[in-house]
Amino acid sequence: MGAVVLFAAVSLDGFVGRDDDMPGPLFDWYGNGDVELTFSDPARPFRVTAPTAEFLREFAGRVGVMVCGRRLFDITDGWGGVPPNGEHVVVVTHRPADDWPHRGTAPFTFAPDVPAAVERAREIAGDRDVTVTAGDVGGQALRAGLVDRVVLAQVPVVLGSGRPYFGAGGPPEIAFEDPRVVQGSRVTFLSFDVRG
Repeated sequence: MGAVVLFAAVSLDGFVGRDDDMPGPLFDWYGNGDVELTFSDPARPFRVTAPTAEFLREFAGRVGVMVCGRRLFDITDGWGGVPPNGEHVVVVTHRPADDWPHRGTAPFTFAPDVPAAVERAREIAGDRDVTVTAGDVGGQALRAGLVDRVVLAQVPVVLGSGRPYFGAGGPPEIAFEDPRVVQGSRVTFLSFDVRG
């Protein structure tokens, strides 16, 4: 079985988006290089530096399913029915998207809570990894002991306020192993395994 990985770009002050949910400068590094790559959707190419591309190819190559919350699903309109990473998305919601135009045809599943979403994602992913988006859903997964690794794409910017990486209330006290560090341009990847 693959790992459950909490992943997102994050500011120096711990935010994954501004108060209006937009990433602002947190995503600038997705276009600051000369190496083109995509995750699951070839229509969404990125241009990053070579170290960033190497890290992301390895990381994304292991991902089978992504878990996100309804807020992100709504902001992105469900990525037009195409998973942004992996082959499937599990959305945590009490309000299934019955009027979503891709309902029933896109590889999206709706689950009532975070534990059910992670369990379903792991079933679908098999031996591949599951990513969980940062914010409230990621924080809930971490607090529930469902996360194996936390990966920060640390961006050298302070947002001042916004959506916290670990969601409302913050995480519990959890010990991690020393990080694996990959330095890109305008982003540093820090991968922390939960200490067993």
